[in-house]
Amino acid sequence: MENSITLYGASGHGKVIIDILNAAGVKIKSVIDDNPKSASILDISITKTSEFDMFSLGKTIISIGNNRVRKKLSKSLRANFVKAIHPSANISLNAIIGEGTVVMAGVAINPDTIIGKHCIINTNATIEHDALIDDFVHICPGVSLAGNVTVGEGTQVGIAATVIQGLFIGKWATIGAGAVVVSNVPDYAVVVGNPGKIIKYNLTNE
Repeated sequence: MENSITLYGASGHGKVIIDILNAAGVKIKSVIDDNPKSASILDISITKTSEFDMFSLGKTIISIGNNRVRKKLSKSLRANFVKAIHPSANISLNAIIGEGTVVMAGVAINPDTIIGKHCIINTNATIEHDALIDDFVHICPGVSLAGNVTVGEGTQVGIAATVIQGLFIGKWATIGAGAVVVSNVPDYAVVVGNPGKIIKYNLTNE
């Protein structure tokens, strides 16, 4: 885990990242936000980005839950993006986790899984062996991904959803809370229910 990290975004998601860093004994250098709604977050002062020296970001995590916003900021910020992993997460030594990604408490990530950049692997999610998770994905709390599952860029897999083994989920798709995915999901699709069915498509602008 990195030392002295700046968080970009004073959000509810930011609170969870602060908790991860505190649990790991990592110092938080600054919390910055474009339009902070309060003066502090979990007793840490918030600095407006307009008042912050953006050339001194250093080691940074984008603490914003919106996948598209994280992608946009990752392209525009001059920062050394780092990851944050809760000490209670159970991660295989043979798993790879990209820069900017955060892994919450109780997560299990099994062998030969690859997690991309700026992902959110949320509380108590399970990602089985040989999974491939692309950049800017959000795996929500309690999700279960079986082995050999691929999840495309920017996709959100909703709370307590289940994906059976060997499936491909396209980019910028949305899997609804509690959905049971039993077939491949195309790009931009919105899938709900048990078994999961496509009900519409997301806008394709990324």
